[in-house]
Amino acid sequence: MVDILPDDTPLWQSMETAALEVLSSYGYAEIRLPIIESTDLFARSIGEVTDIVEKEMYSFADRNDDSMTLRPEGTAGCVRAMVQHNLALTTQRLWYMGPMFRYERPQKGRQRQFHQLGVEAFGVATPDQDVELIALSRQLWRRLGVDDALQLEINSIGSAADRARYREALVEYLSGHRDQLDADSQRRLDTNPLRILDSKSPETQALLESAPVLSEYLDTETQAEFAALLSQLDLLGITYGVNPRLVRGLDYYNKTVFEWTTDRLGAQSTVCGGGRYDTLVSTFGGKDTPAAGFAVGLERLILLMQSLDITVTAPADLYVVTADANAYRHSLPRLDALRRQFPDLDIVQHLGGGSFKRQFKRADKSGAAWALVYGEDEVSASQVTLKPLRTDAEQQTIADGELATFLAGYLAETHSV
Repeated sequence: MVDILPDDTPLWQSMETAALEVLSSYGYAEIRLPIIESTDLFARSIGEVTDIVEKEMYSFADRNDDSMTLRPEGTAGCVRAMVQHNLALTTQRLWYMGPMFRYERPQKGRQRQFHQLGVEAFGVATPDQDVELIALSRQLWRRLGVDDALQLEINSIGSAADRARYREALVEYLSGHRDQLDADSQRRLDTNPLRILDSKSPETQALLESAPVLSEYLDTETQAEFAALLSQLDLLGITYGVNPRLVRGLDYYNKTVFEWTTDRLGAQSTVCGGGRYDTLVSTFGGKDTPAAGFAVGLERLILLMQSLDITVTAPADLYVVTADANAYRHSLPRLDALRRQFPDLDIVQHLGGGSFKRQFKRADKSGAAWALVYGEDEVSASQVTLKPLRTDAEQQTIADGELATFLAGYLAETHSV
């Protein structure tokens, strides 16, 4: 669990702002969800034999001895809210952002407290919903400048009946090679054999080369829906690779699953993942409601942006320097009026006094474009001096009444879209 320090937060803020703008442009509304939920919520939705539930959840008993868990992902809580507040009665497009918690080995791009952007859509059963989610994510990558570094992998894992038929064939094949499986895969063979497809063991992956393929067990309707989905991605010019071993790590998925991956982050290659979960709402007592969504690992997205040398700084526009206590008092109401008149203007006022030399040193370090100087002469003449800190422009002293005109021109030049 790590701190995000002031030098890094401008990049986070720019990413969050871009996400908000893209989501709003597609008609998605924000929902804010609790960080702590009942442990049973996650066991029922994610799956009791998944790594998350078995090994990674932060669970504890509260004062009533009820088992509570810090959320390891967001979809379960979002579905719980849908059912609790009867939101599933109408089509919903929702998003949320915030911290998640999993007890796993910390490494680059994998932390015990991490942050996700979750996007969830309820009420549409047809492939056009899946297409919209993938197109929306691609639009976010474009906005952030990372689209060329991400590749889309996609698969259909079919219905529960499809997977039951496939599971039987897979278990029969792997049981004959049990001794060649890694330890985790041997355990999963009896509990969750489809997760073996996602094994990181090279020996197990080599064994899977000759294993039955899930696509051969999909019913006709599911195959047609998947073909329609791929054709619509083709229309949008979204490049993809069909990965028959992509299953995702959560039990609630069905039909479409997808991941956006990159080769720039080492082992932690998945930046975004999602798919359909058409049975999850009914699992929590709601009516049958088709649903699909995805989650973005924000730490990994930030690392990807940094690997591409995408940086954001947030320097002030003005740094205010005052000669003495009288000049400081003189500046206070004037700066207050400027902040009301120019809400987009970033103004930092020097506090704590000190010499002009010390104040100008702080002004330069702040990254501000201009120093706004109130000395004894300026106070007595109702003037202000503007000293450029980042260009070779001339220093100028103007009347107080001319400052608003100067700043309006400065904002038009530097803050225009």
